Amino acid sequence: MKGLVLIFFLVLFLCPSIVFAANSSDVVINEIAWMGSTNSANDEWMELKNNTASQVDLSGWSIQSGDGKLKINLKGAISADGFYLMERTDDTSVPDITAGLIYTGALSNSGVDLRLYDNLNNLIDEVNCTGKWFAGNNTTKQTMEKTSSGWQTSQAPRGSPEAQNNTVVENTTSLETTTPEPMETTNEQIKAAPAITYPSGVFINEILPNPEGPDETDEWIELYNSNSSDVDLSGWQIQDTTGTIITYTINPSAGSGQAKILANGFLIFKRPDTKIMLNNDQDGLNLLTPDAKISDSMAFTKAPLNQSYNKVVSGWVWSSTLTPGAKNIITAAQTKTASKTLSKTKNSVKNNDTADISQSLNINQEVPEGDKTANPWFLFFMVLITTVILAAIVLLIKLKFSKKQHVRT
Repeated sequence: MKGLVLIFFLVLFLCPSIVFAANSSDVVINEIAWMGSTNSANDEWMELKNNTASQVDLSGWSIQSGDGKLKINLKGAISADGFYLMERTDDTSVPDITAGLIYTGALSNSGVDLRLYDNLNNLIDEVNCTGKWFAGNNTTKQTMEKTSSGWQTSQAPRGSPEAQNNTVVENTTSLETTTPEPMETTNEQIKAAPAITYPSGVFINEILPNPEGPDETDEWIELYNSNSSDVDLSGWQIQDTTGTIITYTINPSAGSGQAKILANGFLIFKRPDTKIMLNNDQDGLNLLTPDAKISDSMAFTKAPLNQSYNKVVSGWVWSSTLTPGAKNIITAAQTKTASKTLSKTKNSVKNNDTADISQSLNINQEVPEGDKTANPWFLFFMVLITTVILAAIVLLIKLKFSKKQHVRT
C-alpha cells in the first residue's frame, strides 16, 4: 500500500502540468472572426483564453458545433493567462501571428452553437449562437469579442487576436438578463471611456468606373476634405455596395501608402490598391469611419466610357473632363459628342455648297429650350404660310389685271 502511495506522489511530482479535468470557464472561447477578414471571407479564426494561473494541456480537448458538422481536435498547450489562436485552412487568416492550430470547417454567417470540451469530454464553455451571432459585423469584418458581461463587436476589423479584448461601450450584447445600473454608474462609465468622435466634412468627391484603359488598373476613387485642418483617415474604410462586396481599410503602411488628407485637399485611391471593382452597369460606395458608421455614400447606374462621376451641390453628374486630385470640372458629355458629329459632318460635305453645309450643321446642333425660331418644323410652317400668302397676292393681282383687260375690251 505504501508503494502505491509513493508511486502516486512520484507521478504528481514528475508531471505537475497534467490536468485530469478542467473546471467550467477555466478556458473560454474568447473571440470569433466568423465573418473572415477584409481580404477574404474564408479567413475565419477563433481564439481561446486561459483564465487560470497555470498552463493547461489541450491534448484531447475539442471544439464541436451543436449540429455535429464541425469538430476541431485541439493539441498543444495554452499558457497561464494566455491565448490560443486557431486559424481556418492555413496560417494566413491572421498573417502576422503564428496559429496554435490550423483547422478545417466553416462557420455559418447565420450563427453556430460552439462547445468546448476537455480531455474527459466535460463541457467547459459554450457559445450558443444558433439563431444569430451575438456580435461582429460581416460588412466591416469586425470580430465578435467576449467581455465580462457578454459579447461585443470589436473596435477594428482585425479584432484583437492573441491580445486582450478592448472594452467597447456600444454594440455589446449580453448573454444574461441583468438589472439596469443606476444612472450615476452609467455616467461614470461614460466619463471613464468617452466615445470617440470622427470629423465630418470628408466625402466621396469623384470616381472613374469605366476608364478608356483597363478597368483593373485605371479605375480610381477620390475623397475630398472640406475641413480647414488635416484629417488622419487611418482605420477609415471605403466599401462598394453591389455585387462582390469589397471593403478597403485605409492604412498608411499599405495600398496608397497615405492616410492623411490635407485641409481642403484630395486623396486618390486606385483599384490595384483597394481591390474595389466598380461595376459599369450599377454600383455604389460607402465611406465608413473606424467605428463602422457611414460618413458618406453614393450610387450610380450605367457609367459612360471615360467619364467621371462628380459630386456637385445639387447631387452627382457625369463629366468628360477627369480631375483626379483637383476641383471638379463639369463638361457636358453631349457637347463632346456634338463636336465630333459636327466634325464628321463637315468632312463629309466639304465638296458641297454652303447651303448644304449650313443645313447639316443645323440638324446636329442642340436647340435651346424656348428658342422656337431654330426649330425646323417652325421654319417649315413659316415658309409654307409665306408661300400661301404670296400666292394669294399674286392671284389677286392677276384677277384685277384680268378685269381691267375685260373692261377695255
